Amino acid sequence: MPKQHWHGDKVLVTGATGLVGSWLVAELVKKDADVTVLIHDLAPQSELVRSGCVNKTNVINGALEDLACLERCINKNEISTVFHLGAQAIVSVANRNPLATMETNIRGTYNLLEACRKHNDLVRRIVVASSDKAYGESPILPYTEGMPLSGKHPYEVSKSCADLITQSYAHTYNLPAVTARCGNIFGGGDLNWSRIIPGTIRSWLQGQAPIVRSDGTFVRDYIYVKDVVSAYLKLAESLEESKLAGQSFNFSPQQPLSVMDVVQMIGKIIVPEGLSPIILNQSQGEIKSQYLNAEKATRVLGWQPRYSTEEGLRETIDWYRRYLDNAN
Repeated sequence: MPKQHWHGDKVLVTGATGLVGSWLVAELVKKDADVTVLIHDLAPQSELVRSGCVNKTNVINGALEDLACLERCINKNEISTVFHLGAQAIVSVANRNPLATMETNIRGTYNLLEACRKHNDLVRRIVVASSDKAYGESPILPYTEGMPLSGKHPYEVSKSCADLITQSYAHTYNLPAVTARCGNIFGGGDLNWSRIIPGTIRSWLQGQAPIVRSDGTFVRDYIYVKDVVSAYLKLAESLEESKLAGQSFNFSPQQPLSVMDVVQMIGKIIVPEGLSPIILNQSQGEIKSQYLNAEKATRVLGWQPRYSTEEGLRETIDWYRRYLDNAN
């Protein structure tokens, strides 16, 4: 993609201190975009801050639940492109505290879309990060974009709702908004150690046995963060160039893996000796198998992942090696 495509574009990224947000902001800055980030709580250990990239952005301190803040952010900074990644993204946290998750993921989404609607003279394209969790549990896999959104547990429901709200604003108010649905995203900078990939990498790098909360047979999509960034950028570019408003796109390497498959793949790269995973078999409120069909993204957008799972894991492990070495 030519660098000048984003040169000078005024871009808002919510959830900028998160895993995808940090890498997306870095790529936008590299492409000379004028980036504004909405930050609720500054996370000093986030990749956004650690890389120094935050110093190359306009920082707005505020919450998605604050409509006035969002309106001011868009109007003051004359935002033309919005990447809405801000969310409470941990399933176990959602189960323990559903209200806060619903407030951020649902109210935060319709607040942002309402702010964009009020300033539709400025905003030309909106990419909303959804999830395979929005589909809920289905006996038919892989998920395709035409399947119903039927989440049942708190996190799934919050993603189903946010996804449907985005479609509603697009179809009712001609808002240039699309949703992007990914599976489990991994990469350097994810410090949520309860997640299987960062948790397993840290444990084995520190000579400890990794913990598997489930029975290890749960099947998921695993997609490298750099492929997600390329997907979001491609989707935004295509949204401006064609009539995609109101549509949804799955992004996936289309190589579903079980939890134990991923754990063993990490183990082969790190080569631990005499350590086997501890399988707790305690996970609750999680769907057994979820994975996506990404044929539409290839056909309509020309998008394909550039990294195999192993290549992504090798880069990710290298990132955590550096991070943990510097932390000691």
